[in-house]
Amino acid sequence: MLSSRARYATRAVLDLSQQFDKGPTHIKEIAERQNIPVGFLQQILGALKMTGFVVSQKGPGGGFTLSRKPAEISLGAVLRAMDGPLAPTSCVSQTRRGECGCPDAKTCPTRDYFQQARDTAAEILDSTSFADLIAPGKEIL
Repeated sequence: MLSSRARYATRAVLDLSQQFDKGPTHIKEIAERQNIPVGFLQQILGALKMTGFVVSQKGPGGGFTLSRKPAEISLGAVLRAMDGPLAPTSCVSQTRRGECGCPDAKTCPTRDYFQQARDTAAEILDSTSFADLIAPGKEIL
């Protein structure tokens, strides 16, 4: 399950994708449009800035913009930046593989299914850009 932080981050990036060619967007505008508490959005945008998804400009006319085009940012990348690996267990993680605590990882009957779940989720999320999400008439798989 995604954290509130990850869900709000995707909504913030989606909002900035919709505003991409219009210049910097003030945090209060994003918060209002996306129904995100301003204080929490400040933390999220700070994390998105640290991970290279957004840039900020201070002063009059300042605000936040995406650091690159919406087509160059995947849903999977933003979710990983906020919540870490997409894998349901550490033993199938691509980025943070570790022991999951089962008695025999080689014969674990659930490992293959967890791997399939991770691979399917990653395939969908990594192949979906924010440009895809804002495209008119976008069909979901």
